[in-house]
Amino acid sequence: MHLFPSRLAALSLLTALAFSTACQRGTYVAKPQLAPVTAQPVTPTLPDDATAVATIAPYRQRVTEQMAMVLGTAPVAITKNSGESPLANFVADLQRTRASREMGTPIDLGVMTNGGLRAPLPAGPITMGSVFELMPFENELVVLDASGEVVQHLFDYAARVKMAVSGATYTATPDGKATAILINGQLFNPAQDRLYTIAISDYLAGGGDQLTFFKAIKPRDTGVLLRTAIVEQIQELNKQGKPIEARVEGRVKF
Repeated sequence: MHLFPSRLAALSLLTALAFSTACQRGTYVAKPQLAPVTAQPVTPTLPDDATAVATIAPYRQRVTEQMAMVLGTAPVAITKNSGESPLANFVADLQRTRASREMGTPIDLGVMTNGGLRAPLPAGPITMGSVFELMPFENELVVLDASGEVVQHLFDYAARVKMAVSGATYTATPDGKATAILINGQLFNPAQDRLYTIAISDYLAGGGDQLTFFKAIKPRDTGVLLRTAIVEQIQELNKQGKPIEARVEGRVKF
C-alpha cells in the first residue's frame, strides 16, 4: 500500500478519530485541520510507507486467517454452466431450505441465475474465501409471494436459457416456452387463484438479470445474507459428515 506523507497523516488522524468516537459515544472531537493534498503520480517504484504497513498488518492477518478457514470439502468442483447448472441448483436449493426455516413454512420455489454466481466452488477444501469469491455481494435472502401469472413469466424466462428452478421441473419448448410445469410434484396452473412463495436474492427480486416481472412484488425479508446462508449450509453438511456436492438432475427437459 502506497501513501504519501500528507495522506498518511490524514489517515492516521482519521483512524484515531474513528476509534475515539466508536469507543466514546457522546465525546466531542474537534474536526481536524488537514493540510492540502498535492496530487502525485503513483508508480511501482514508490516505496511502501512503513507506518501504514504496520498499522494495517494486524487487520490483514485477521482477514487472511478468516478467509482461509475451511468450511467443508467438495469431492469435485461445483461449477456453473449454461442451462441447468450444478452450482445454481446448489444455491437455489439452500435458499429454499433456509427461507423455509426462517419463515416457519415451506417455500415453493428457489431461484438463482448463473449471473448471480461469480465463481465455482473448488474441489477439495472449501474456504470462507471460496464463498466470498462465489458471492462477493451483500445480497439478502428474501421471499416473494407471486401470482400464477408471474410464476408463468418466471418459467418462460427460465425456458429461454434452460435455467432450472428449485422445487420444480418443466419442459422447455424449441421456441423458448415452459410447459408441463410441476411444482413440488403438482401440475402448475397459472389460472389457479393462489400465491406461490419464491426464495430469491434481493437483487433478483428487484428485477436484476432482467427478472423485471418481480419488481412490483414487495419482498419479505428473512434477515439473512445470502452469503451467510451459503456458509452455514456448507458448515452444516460438513458437521453431518457429508460432502459438498451438486449435480444436474434433469430439472429442465427438452
